[in-house]
Amino acid sequence: MLEFQVGTKAVYPAQGVVEVLGLEHKEIGGKLISFYVLKSVNSEMRILVPTDKANQVGLRNVATNDDVADVLELLKEKDVHLDKQTWNRRYRGFMDKIKTGSLFEVAEVFRDLSRLKSQKTLSFGERRMLDTAKTLIVKELAAARNWTDQRVEREIDRAFSA
Repeated sequence: MLEFQVGTKAVYPAQGVVEVLGLEHKEIGGKLISFYVLKSVNSEMRILVPTDKANQVGLRNVATNDDVADVLELLKEKDVHLDKQTWNRRYRGFMDKIKTGSLFEVAEVFRDLSRLKSQKTLSFGERRMLDTAKTLIVKELAAARNWTDQRVEREIDRAFSA
């Protein structure tokens, strides 16, 4: 079981990088339950996650330096196979990947939608999902490498143009 210390950063699926603000204990059904108190770095949203369910909900450590390098390599891939599915079926598949909370799955969504955008007009939902995926990647890579968001965006642009 992963344990998170107060003040550290972690990643919560579909919300991105969060800071661990503390632990709270609440009595629920006569049982004392411990919760991580998390705050999204993108907003003022606060999230309570039972400490014993942290792994189950997908709360995880921020990416390592090796993970960052692997993600930047993944973004360089130009040979992306995109099924000739309808946009809504494609959207559901991409949403499932984002919900996993995996940096690599989110990076694939970002890469695939970016490549698709260069070939055709994206639907409104796909454009929003592209923005969401980009924000999730930028925030996590920035936290992992202690870079500014702008520097991460330059690195992503460099990966796409390689």
